[in-house]
Amino acid sequence: MDGNSERFDVVVVGARCAGSPLATMLARRGLRVCLLDRSTFPSDSLSTHLIQPCGVEVLERLGLLDRLLAAGAATVGRLSLVSDGVRIEAATDAETFAAPSLCLRRIRLDHLLVEAAAAAGVEVHTGSGVTELLQEGGRIAGVRTRQRAFRAPLVVGADGRASTVANLAGAAEYRAEPPGRLFSWGYFEGVAEDEGRLRLGKIGELAYLSCPTDSGLFLAGVCPLMAARDAYLADREGGFAAGIAGWPELAGLLAGARRIGPIRVLADWHGFMREAAGPGWVLLGDAGHFKDPTPAQGISDALRQAERLAGVIAEATGGDVAELDGALRSWWRWRDDDAHEMYGFASDIGSDDSGLLSHELLARLAAESDGGEQLLRVLNHELLPSQLFSLRRVGGAVAGIVRERPRRAPAVAAELAFELRKEARRAWQHHRRPAAASLS
Repeated sequence: MDGNSERFDVVVVGARCAGSPLATMLARRGLRVCLLDRSTFPSDSLSTHLIQPCGVEVLERLGLLDRLLAAGAATVGRLSLVSDGVRIEAATDAETFAAPSLCLRRIRLDHLLVEAAAAAGVEVHTGSGVTELLQEGGRIAGVRTRQRAFRAPLVVGADGRASTVANLAGAAEYRAEPPGRLFSWGYFEGVAEDEGRLRLGKIGELAYLSCPTDSGLFLAGVCPLMAARDAYLADREGGFAAGIAGWPELAGLLAGARRIGPIRVLADWHGFMREAAGPGWVLLGDAGHFKDPTPAQGISDALRQAERLAGVIAEATGGDVAELDGALRSWWRWRDDDAHEMYGFASDIGSDDSGLLSHELLARLAAESDGGEQLLRVLNHELLPSQLFSLRRVGGAVAGIVRERPRRAPAVAAELAFELRKEARRAWQHHRRPAAASLS
């Protein structure tokens, strides 16, 4: 054994919105936990900012909600979705949802989560990048950094899309999805926005997002299709300014405001699932699964996954390693089942989905008195996308188009056939997931 090593119950690699909450939960259950991250905090991360109500509930159960609000997290109680003439309005009122959404920059959120982990008794080492996974008897048994080794019967990789743990453990990707859009955003001060409203827009080929965030700042984003990536990056300032001008509602909000700092860009990404567990290791959050950021699921997914995984680890730790491995495989199956429909939904709404059928479905949803609420329930994991866009709704939309615009019937039939093939392929991929996740 390495003489310069220390033993823990769990080593968590990655201290952001997946790893720190997990470490806190495990420490509060009496486990000895080490938390490592190559960054020092506060530090920023390319990420969505919105925390859905289901994620906020996890933070509240951790006792951290008041701290986030005190740090200036913006409460987001309204949604406006605009798509080529269709508008949906919805509210996350207290009578309908257990918590509001929050918007907080990662430079503040992650720092607060790391501090909470340390306060819970977690041994935190920042500025400590992992260079090696230690092995013992065919299992991962810890990690090594440039400074020292940390041993544990379980290593959790919560270290993001480019996960070192996933790479060193040989975790393969499956169900890869190509990127639909480039995401670019900036922060503005002096925006007269006090409604706590998230705006999502699609005007022509451009998609948009805007929302108040912490420290009195306002987030505004322009998202061109990936086909325009190189041209957009060649003139980021010009492309961003032209994009803002392309949505008058957003341009009006920003009139007279001043941008703070550079335009941030997420241009190199794709959707994936990764093998999520093996002997002595498990992947959490973006390390194991990344989807199109359009529906803002990443932070809430990380928090929900962490809460579920903490219970699994706490129950299995200290017993037979075969029991631990089986529990982690079960958690992997749960993660895939939980993510399955939202993964496809995110890819669909993040792509150039400008078909007649999809537009008609959105228009019909907007016409329903509770259509916006149903959309929010999908984003909050209370309703499946297939329940929102049910066979009844799809059939009604097709019938309506054929009745009112009979000349478009062939085009609608082709679009429907394409969608059915796509969903059949996704169902097949889900049931053909890697063997380890299919074990009962």
